[in-house]
Amino acid sequence: MAKFEIVMPKMGESVIEATITKWLVKEGDSVEEDDSLAEIATDKVDSEIPSPVEGTVSKLNYSEGDTLAVGEIIALLDVEGEDDSDTDSTEEAPAAEPAKEKQPKSEAGKEEKAATPEKAEVPVSETDISQYSNKDFDSLEGFYSPLVRSIAKKENISLEELESVKGSGKEGRVTKKDILSYLETRGEAPKEQPKAKETKETAEAAPQAAAPAKAQAPKVQSWEGDKIVEMDRMRKMIADHMVTSKQISPHVTMYIDVDMTNIVNWRNKVKDEFQKREGVKITFTPIFLEAAAKALKDFPRVNASVDGYNMIERKRVNIGMATALPDGNLIVPVIKDADQKNLLGMAKSVNDLAQRARNKKLEADEVSGGTFSLTNFGSFNNLTGAPIINQPQVAILGVGAIQKKPAVLETEHGDVIAIRHMMVLSMAFDHRIVDGALGGQFLDKVRYYLENFDTSRSI
Repeated sequence: MAKFEIVMPKMGESVIEATITKWLVKEGDSVEEDDSLAEIATDKVDSEIPSPVEGTVSKLNYSEGDTLAVGEIIALLDVEGEDDSDTDSTEEAPAAEPAKEKQPKSEAGKEEKAATPEKAEVPVSETDISQYSNKDFDSLEGFYSPLVRSIAKKENISLEELESVKGSGKEGRVTKKDILSYLETRGEAPKEQPKAKETKETAEAAPQAAAPAKAQAPKVQSWEGDKIVEMDRMRKMIADHMVTSKQISPHVTMYIDVDMTNIVNWRNKVKDEFQKREGVKITFTPIFLEAAAKALKDFPRVNASVDGYNMIERKRVNIGMATALPDGNLIVPVIKDADQKNLLGMAKSVNDLAQRARNKKLEADEVSGGTFSLTNFGSFNNLTGAPIINQPQVAILGVGAIQKKPAVLETEHGDVIAIRHMMVLSMAFDHRIVDGALGGQFLDKVRYYLENFDTSRSI
């Protein structure tokens, strides 16, 4: 029998570590090719690790809740074939950290240094550790992941304080869960502020510079018969993201009616042939995305982000598409370079991303890099809504249900009332850089592209 290594897969260009949330197998289990071995999670997306081969699980190197770097060996499988020296050495040291335990302390001066470069190979952005020097981190006994360092920097946690956090990971390693739990109890003690010589100018500026007090949620008591359900990991992330967006961006929402009659009639004409040819349905979503992409090219200030007092107008038009998941959560896969896709390409991207989102097959890069977002309230027969901006974007478009309604039409013989397919478009935007005039012009432009849809086009 030969040993086959199962490694933590690369989930995207910006992802360097992941957490094992659940093992779907145990040691001794037989697995077929493509059987799921484990559920893993990053800060961006949840996924599963399939087995690339048929075999028997001989060893699980990590436990549920462990966070480890991309490329680490998480499990070993016994497969048919002859063993070799490489797999023998792998079995003895299935991961970098366990190998470190086997080094005798008498040779620590040499072997400890030999192990360090393996950790240093993981790419770490300078912004994540700019608060600390490499020398400072080398002096610490524990190994801190880039994610933990980033949180420490954001929360102004000193090196000494970070060392005091008790880790629940392998070899006492501090995980994201550990540092977030620590932060929940840390806030009782006031942070030490650097002392500065007070002048007339600083005294006058002090009231303006003071950060607003963070609102405290009211204490909630459960009553007899209530059911208490803890949020899962994704719901917690959504909750924090929504609260943060409301705190960062002053939201303004505008609404406009759109006559969708021409588009409805066109879709009814082509949908059967399209599904027969392509094997998927043609929905209204690709049409909405196409109109939004055109309008974003006309108004680049809406396709932007805010960095302090700088406005970053994005060159690429990457539109996020809010997608409801079977478990009630929400994920936003991103259609990259939407302005460069024709309607057929847009339709295929929409169907592909939506299907893989529901099956937890998205990669981390496919839910990041968005410059604008769209959410479809009409999917659940809602007329309209006031969506929350997906940070760090500055606007999000909401599309409501298409319903038959009486509408006034202007004809050469005068105004008439006719039955039309009407829809309400809404857009929430960040008033820091998008004013009412710009927001209104953009929304009206999307309406224009929808109402002037070319019904003679083929797909």
